[in-house]
Amino acid sequence: MLEIQSKLEGHQFVLNDLEKKLKPLGYDIGGGWEYDHGYFDYKMSDEGGYQFFRLPFQSVGGELDQKGVKVELGRPFVLTHQYQEGIDHSVEEPYNSVVNQFQEPTNQDADVPTAFMEQGERLKKELEDLLLT
Repeated sequence: MLEIQSKLEGHQFVLNDLEKKLKPLGYDIGGGWEYDHGYFDYKMSDEGGYQFFRLPFQSVGGELDQKGVKVELGRPFVLTHQYQEGIDHSVEEPYNSVVNQFQEPTNQDADVPTAFMEQGERLKKELEDLLLT
């Protein structure tokens, strides 16, 4: 994981408004959200694992599923998940392939390749320009 300092940290937005601005750019609210916090994820690549630019947010004065809830942005970061190579659930194992289609990463916090560090910086700048001007 590589944290990226940003002017976005500490700024507050209405979650629904923020989502309307970020979705067209390719961001989704990650599946690991809770009622008090979550992440906007931008999938940068899926070669050799998955690389995400992730923008964390924390609820301010309410739960995330409430209409009009405000969120405060945290420090963005780039995250790399590496998966086992060569795992192929063949036709001989149809049940196993259904059960194991979402394998666990071999390394949930792998080193971030330089190219994705640079892309993370560009994505951060793009969000700062969009949200702070």
